[in-house]
Amino acid sequence: MKLSKLAFQVTKNPPANADTVNHKLLVQAGFVRQLMAGVYTYTPMGLKVLRNIENIIREEMNAVGGQEILMPALHPKINHQTTGSWNNIDVLFKLKSRTDKDYALGHSHEEIVTPLAKELINSYKDLPLALYQIQWKYRDELRSKSGILRGREFFMKDMYSFHADQKDFEKFYNNVKDAYLRIFKKLGLTAKVTEASGGSFTQKISYEFMVLTDAGEDDILYCDECNYCVNNEIAKVKEGDRCPKCGAPLKMGRASEVGNVFDLGQKFAKDFDLTFANQAGEKNYPIMGCYGIGVSRSMGVIVEKYNDAKGIIWPASISPFTVSLISLNGAEEYALKIYETLQKNNINVLLDDRSESAGSKFAAADLMGFPVRLVISPRNGEKIEWKKRDQEASELIDLETVLERLKTA
Repeated sequence: MKLSKLAFQVTKNPPANADTVNHKLLVQAGFVRQLMAGVYTYTPMGLKVLRNIENIIREEMNAVGGQEILMPALHPKINHQTTGSWNNIDVLFKLKSRTDKDYALGHSHEEIVTPLAKELINSYKDLPLALYQIQWKYRDELRSKSGILRGREFFMKDMYSFHADQKDFEKFYNNVKDAYLRIFKKLGLTAKVTEASGGSFTQKISYEFMVLTDAGEDDILYCDECNYCVNNEIAKVKEGDRCPKCGAPLKMGRASEVGNVFDLGQKFAKDFDLTFANQAGEKNYPIMGCYGIGVSRSMGVIVEKYNDAKGIIWPASISPFTVSLISLNGAEEYALKIYETLQKNNINVLLDDRSESAGSKFAAADLMGFPVRLVISPRNGEKIEWKKRDQEASELIDLETVLERLKTA
């Protein structure tokens, strides 16, 4: 891709209403545009990031046995009346059609997936079953804030599993937990598995996957010596107390939730009369689990975590381009040759072919934050200046070395 042809380019000034790093940098670097509070357009580069995160999640969900579907975002009122969410979920967007019928926009999909699963579940032999989707969700937040960390419209992976008993659910949960930790590691995030209240969805204990960041909305107590972590709201310990698992002193930190797991029990199965015949031929209600990952939210958390005074520093696994290729005056022909060679080698490259100063091009590359910057300059002949975004040092190397290094960049 050539930067001169790219829709939504970098801007010199951040948005005036930006109150968080992710909002400021994502708009200024050309990844998103805000339509209104909590609602964003994702530009070609922003969409590439979402798709890269999405694909990492999809790979791991398929590996644990999840089957991908796509459910409607527009829900009939009766489904939410059946579960009680029509009157009990305060963030539910409600709509009335011209035919005077009531609908809701999906804040979650238990009300849709459970009756759908009735078509598939009749016997214990049909269990376990896990269905997931990657979909837009809608929540009527009173105060949408923190850029794309807390939106009224947001992109999310939600999976729902059905089990013959609690033991099978817990086995599957552990598999999903391990998959979640792999996902966040691939995204460049260290997520702490945090005990929390089930909130509106369930009265059971749930688990949140939290990443430490100053832009977070929760306080967590955690241990650096082991994996103990708890949301401060339900904690029976306080900062400085000894860890219940290993005895080390507990720390408190601000954190942002990037994923969660709920044990839904049999509530939704009972609401929709979803039953299966066990081995004795008796009818039982399956145990349900719900597993969410915020795709757009994770993108915002990554920007909050990986940035410096110059801009974003994307992890290579989700960066929209691997290389920022900069052509300085007089090197256009050679730069185009390098650009075409990189493309032939299946390397995602953005060529800055604009008629701008070297300083302007360097600033744009730093702001967008791709892993590697290559500079083609007349004074360097056929040598190429190589610099990684997260390092200060640069060096001159030949094209063969560039290609070899980019295989593992």
